[in-house]
Amino acid sequence: MLASFTISFEGDHIKVLSEGDKNFEFSQRLWPAVVEACLEHDCYKILGISEATSPMPVLDGYQHADLFRKLRINRKYKIAWVELNEDAKDATYFVDTVLFNRGLPGRLFDTVLEATEWLHAENDS
Repeated sequence: MLASFTISFEGDHIKVLSEGDKNFEFSQRLWPAVVEACLEHDCYKILGISEATSPMPVLDGYQHADLFRKLRINRKYKIAWVELNEDAKDATYFVDTVLFNRGLPGRLFDTVLEATEWLHAENDS
C-alpha cells in the first residue's frame, strides 16, 4: 500500500496521520511538509500517529538524522510519535534511537494518550 499522510493544526500542536508502506522516500515527502506546517502556524509540537503496513527498512533509519539536520529540525521541535502496527514498532524504535543518539528531537510512545501527555507536559522527562 502506497504510504500517505495528512497534516493538520490542532490549535496547540501539529497532528500528523500516516499509513501505508514506509521507507526513506516517504520520509523525504513527509518531513518537509511537517516543517512547513510548523512554520506556517508557529507551532513546533508534533503528534504523529502512524499505521505502517510494513516496517521501514533498517538502513533507511540511519538517513533520518541527516534529513532532520537538512530540514533544521532541532530541539525547538517537540515530536511525540506513535506507531500503531506492532510489527513495525521495532523499525520505528530504531529510527527513534538514531535520532536520540544524534541529539535530535522526538520520542516514540506506545499509545496516543502517552504521546499527548508528554507533548503537553512542561518538562521533557
